[in-house]
Amino acid sequence: MTSHAGYQLMAIAALLGCIVLRWVTDALPAWWLPVPIAITLLGVPLAATDLRQRRLPNALTLSAIGVTACVLVAVAVSAGTAAVLGAAAWGGVSLTSAHLAVYLVAPGSLGGGDVKLATSVGAVLGAVGWQAVLLGMLLASSVAFLLGVAARVLRRPAWRDGVPYGPGLLAATWAIAVFPWQWSWA
Repeated sequence: MTSHAGYQLMAIAALLGCIVLRWVTDALPAWWLPVPIAITLLGVPLAATDLRQRRLPNALTLSAIGVTACVLVAVAVSAGTAAVLGAAAWGGVSLTSAHLAVYLVAPGSLGGGDVKLATSVGAVLGAVGWQAVLLGMLLASSVAFLLGVAARVLRRPAWRDGVPYGPGLLAATWAIAVFPWQWSWA
């Protein structure tokens, strides 16, 4: 096992442990569990790839869209309401549109992978509520800024031109999915 794969497995195990802890303490309902689990299983490899290679490959971003859609359908069935799907669709379209606009206006600031990633994370954030979409973008920018500061302090030559945005967006989405304050469609 390579060291990168080992680190990813440790990260996945730690994040899944947090989710289980939230669930057993009744902080997360069982019907919502597929969402943070999917974000963990998809997000760690996506973030690791973006940090190492500074790109989000189509194989991962497009798969994330399909998996997220299936998970959100399961959540809607478990929760007994289709409203979650409308909220998720709104979130996915809104976040993708915002990222696409930035990509088109300032192509160097975001990559195409970030735009595709915005679809699946936007759907998750939208399922939590419209406020979560706004908070997710704010947290993502904050995480990217903090990673940039850390990169400068640690003198990481790989991040000389800046820190990728995807890991911040994934971290923000994971945090909001694991610590949701409300569901707007409920």
